[in-house]
Order: sequence, then structure tokens, then C-alpha cells
Amino acid sequence: MDLIWEGIQQAILLMLHRDAEMIRVTLLSIQVSGVATLISVLVGVPLGTYLALASFRGRGFFLTLVNTGMGLPPVVVGLFVSIMLWRSGPFGFLHLLYTPAAMVVAQGIIASPIVTGITTAAIGQINPRLRLQMLGLGASYWQLLWVLLREARLPLLAAVMAGFGGVISEIGASLMVGGNVMGQTRVLTTATAMETGRGNFGMAIALSIILLLLAYTVNMALTIIQQRNRLP
Repeated sequence: MDLIWEGIQQAILLMLHRDAEMIRVTLLSIQVSGVATLISVLVGVPLGTYLALASFRGRGFFLTLVNTGMGLPPVVVGLFVSIMLWRSGPFGFLHLLYTPAAMVVAQGIIASPIVTGITTAAIGQINPRLRLQMLGLGASYWQLLWVLLREARLPLLAAVMAGFGGVISEIGASLMVGGNVMGQTRVLTTATAMETGRGNFGMAIALSIILLLLAYTVNMALTIIQQRNRLP
């Protein structure tokens, strides 16, 4: 309990003193996970909508693939992204390894199946009669899509929250492709692991508390938006 109390005190001191390293690490965490979540939404929402509405041979295989991807181990993603970005790998010429961009790629791969899977379930649970009614009224395909996405907006926000939560807290992939380089690729999760490895539990707990506060703040904002859009 002493360690936890010490960590809480240290977290408060870091925030009150606006510790430069803490601010930089926190901002990089928001930047990397925010961009990765945005990419996953841009990929996952259209793909999930297509899987929910389309009927084609092999659809079950792709749905199983997406559902499996929702539990994709970050270390596996980190391994394959590292191989792809290694200097002798297919994309080594981009020199992205151990940069924030590599972390965005890895986190985007982790979050995309989560957003895709929840989007598929959200669109799929809408009553098919609504689609038939819209088409019967002469709605175009894009108008139909817009109505369906509006109907599923609450679970879609849940998909964004799940995607962000999945990447802001992951460490395996970020550590493998980012390298935890001070001032360049160090984020809250990798910094916490490093401080724990050093036996500096007070600082590790302080960083963990800041990470939890960050995740809570972002999800609280999304929850407020979600609840405002609830139907009466």
C-alpha cells in the first residue's frame, strides 16, 4: 500500500509541476493512439458495413478472420510489423522502424479488426425491414448507408472507444516497433514498463495513474457524446 500511495503522490506532483518528460510522453501517447484509432475507423467502418450488408462466397471466412483479429496479440503484430519495416524487409527503405509512424501502423493494425467487428455487429442488428422500406421509398444506396450509419451511431461510438482502449493500453507492439527511445518513441505504457524494470515502482504507478486518467477522460468524452445521441 505504501508503494501505491507513493505513486499517487508522485503522479500528483508530476502533474502539478508539469513535468516536461511526462507531458511529452503523454502527448505522444495521445498522438500515436489517436491517429491509429482514426485510421482504424476509416478502415473498419466501411469494411464492417460492407461485411454486414454484402452477401458473397467466403463471407463467413472473412467474418471469422475479423473476429479472430479482435483478439490479435500485440506482440504478434509487433513482430510482423518489425519484419516488414526492418532495413532488409519489404518496406525497409521507408526507414520507419523505431519511429512514431511505425507505432501508428502497429496500433492501427490492432484497432482495425476491433472497429470492423463491432461495426459489422452494429449494422447487422438493424432490422432488415428498414433497408427494404428505404429501398421501397426510392432511396439511393448512399442514402441507405447514411440512414443505417445514423441508426447504428451509438454502437459505432462504442467501436471507437473499444479501438482507442485497445491501443492506448497496449505495450508489446509499441515496444517492439518503437523501441522506447527517450524523446522520440517513449509513450506511457513503455515508460511504465521501463520504470517497473528498474524497480522504480513509484514512478511506474504514477505513469499508470496518468494513463488511466487519460483513458478515462477520452472515454468519458465519447460517452457523453454517445448518451446525448440516445433516443428518448
